[in-house]
Amino acid sequence: MSTRSTASRERLLAAIDGVSGAPVPCSFMIFRALHNQCRDEYEFASRQVEMGLDTRMRLSDLPVRLAPEVTIREWIDQPAEGQALLGRRYETPAGPLTSVVKLTEDWPFEGRLPLFGDYIAPRAAEHLITGPADLEPLRHVLAPPVAKDADAFMQAAREQREFARKHGLLLEGGWRPERRLPGEDRGLVGDNGGTGTVIDALMWMCGATQPLLWAYDEPEFLAALIDLVGNWSLTRLKLHLEAGAELVIRRAWYEGTEFWSPGFYRQFILPGLKREIEVAHQAGARYGYILTSGMMPLAEQLLESGMDVIIGIDPGEGKGTTLEQVREAFGGRVGLWGGVSGPLSVEQATEDQVKEAVRDTMERLAPTQRFILSPVDNIRAEDEQCRRNVRVFIDTWKALTA
Repeated sequence: MSTRSTASRERLLAAIDGVSGAPVPCSFMIFRALHNQCRDEYEFASRQVEMGLDTRMRLSDLPVRLAPEVTIREWIDQPAEGQALLGRRYETPAGPLTSVVKLTEDWPFEGRLPLFGDYIAPRAAEHLITGPADLEPLRHVLAPPVAKDADAFMQAAREQREFARKHGLLLEGGWRPERRLPGEDRGLVGDNGGTGTVIDALMWMCGATQPLLWAYDEPEFLAALIDLVGNWSLTRLKLHLEAGAELVIRRAWYEGTEFWSPGFYRQFILPGLKREIEVAHQAGARYGYILTSGMMPLAEQLLESGMDVIIGIDPGEGKGTTLEQVREAFGGRVGLWGGVSGPLSVEQATEDQVKEAVRDTMERLAPTQRFILSPVDNIRAEDEQCRRNVRVFIDTWKALTA
């Protein structure tokens, strides 16, 4: 590993905390193209370090399991004509919950219907949660971690913590991008685990429209539902903090104003968010919040929450997230992570366009003293053009921070 890796933890913490004069780190928030090539998180971290990035070591996530009294039945309805349907029914002591989706050709879960995931809502024929009667059954489905899973998680965390210490990496917990390994059963949770996921999980189970209608028509039920999901996720997050996570992350792609008004955000989301952040801070950890669009009308509430870093500053595809707007609203008051559009300015760009994007972002956001450079959200492409542009991205950053 390069000597630069020994400073990665300190560089990231200095940028998050706003240490004056600290250099700007470069840490890819999500790097699926490389992750797909790695056998495990250790190789993934090591290969990023070899590239010169200020990477993190990520804790494993806890399995999502049902309470023992819950059973599952799955089926496929294949009519002679029309769309096939895939269903899953959870039988609980408080009543059943049923989810049904249209089984499209691009369905990635091999004939199974997971609890969570972005593929579910746009294909839903019947959402899992449809009203107040579903609240008690959901308590059985969202069960707390069992002892054997917590023990296995802590054992893995000891090894991950030692790897991070040895190589000078930040230990990260909370939400993490999931990766389905060959032969791994992801049928229960899909592509996303249950830690550091609250409103996004709600949208997967209810669809994007219904929670907003409940905010008007059944606000007490919506508050209870968010509280249930939030408490379940927080129970898992506390184990990540107990394992030594120095930065915990919440995915909040569905928490912006494309969905929630500022008033509804303050009423339904901010209280639970503040509670999570307080728990993280009490454990000595920093708190990161992934929100790539629809953040500007929420600026004062995001700052009020006490979060340490907003992850996903996207000037290309975010709504109202030009670098000037972001700097004006947040510069120096909270950490900012991102600054370059991954699809537009890395995957599909020329080398000169990559250089220009990195230079422009560094010029505008580095002076805030609380900035981490990254493509947003992700680097997925695995072609030679993208690999070359990633090298140009890193080389340009290195030249600017030498």
